[in-house]
Amino acid sequence: MKLFLNLAAGLMLLASACTNSGQSKTTSTSVNSDKDTVEANDTPEKEATAAEILSRKEVPVLCYHQIRDWKASDSKRAHDDIIPPANFKQHIKMLADSGYHTILPDQLYDYLNYGTKLPEKPIIISFDDTDLDQFTVAAPELKKYGFKGVFFIMTVSIGRPRYMSKAQIKTLSNEGHVIASHTWNHKNFTEFTDEDWEIQIDKPTKTLETITGKKVEYFAYPYGVWKPETLHKLKEHGFKAAFILSTKRDETNPLFTIRRIIDPGRYTAKNLYQSINKSFK
Repeated sequence: MKLFLNLAAGLMLLASACTNSGQSKTTSTSVNSDKDTVEANDTPEKEATAAEILSRKEVPVLCYHQIRDWKASDSKRAHDDIIPPANFKQHIKMLADSGYHTILPDQLYDYLNYGTKLPEKPIIISFDDTDLDQFTVAAPELKKYGFKGVFFIMTVSIGRPRYMSKAQIKTLSNEGHVIASHTWNHKNFTEFTDEDWEIQIDKPTKTLETITGKKVEYFAYPYGVWKPETLHKLKEHGFKAAFILSTKRDETNPLFTIRRIIDPGRYTAKNLYQSINKSFK
């Protein structure tokens, strides 16, 4: 009888140990699960300060306008803003061969604001003014290399001869390019009156959002010209960031003075490569 009681007691202790072991494992799994959940959701939420944004390495941003052969009537200065198709194709091929990866404004915004990682050798390719050759020449060339671009649209020109139609802008958007704002009629940002915020900003935004069915959150200044006193108003009117040209960024609102460089039509592919590395350090 005593032997039986000792045996029963031993079995009870063994069962208790197994139960406790199972409970410990469950608890451990639960803790690890919680940890994994925390780590998965541990995305940066705090926006960077202006100083932090300025301290991050700049991402190259290229700017294009007309993509066509030069005419006898074109001035020497116009050769900077007009790049022959053959040159453009060589430059885009050089970017691909050199290992560049195109990114879009949301990726740049997240990198600057939250430190989100970017692909190796990131670059943004942007186009101003709605010219038709951006659709007929540039977009097919980008597609060859899996590149995406940003098209800053001047809405007064939509549907006019030598400019893109609503359908073409919609096609670009559907293919993964970003459609962004470049005012209604290219008015100098420094000359905006109170009513221009509706005419040059709000109405073009609504027009483009109606065409694409997507939010328009990025802006490029006509002529690359801006003034610090009204940069904050762009955020108030729904923009996340804005692009200038090669001038110095604003120390208070760097997200609204992201630098771009023009790829001059007279450049060789080698010239462009050197310019990118010199301009964005």
